Amino acid sequence: MPSTQQQGGEQVTVWGPGSGRRLGAGAIASLSGLALLVIFMLQNRERVAFDFLWWSLTWPLWLIILVSAVVGAFVWFGLGVIRRHNRRKQRRADRRG
Repeated sequence: MPSTQQQGGEQVTVWGPGSGRRLGAGAIASLSGLALLVIFMLQNRERVAFDFLWWSLTWPLWLIILVSAVVGAFVWFGLGVIRRHNRRKQRRADRRG
């Protein structure tokens, strides 16, 4: 829990050790996933050739993994934004009758 203190005539909320602030499950899962991604990238550093549509590229495998993860994160984030937008539209429509 945060503590409230008086400083210079103002109340200030202080977060410090023992204040009860903890990482949530989502933050722990994200940090764990990021750590696993970094380990996987470090273990796969050789160059590989791959074809995508009409492109033929030779890239380090770690870069392909990183690009894939970033694209996946953007898609995941985008789907969340769309879902929240649709929920707001539905709530607005429900309020109007």
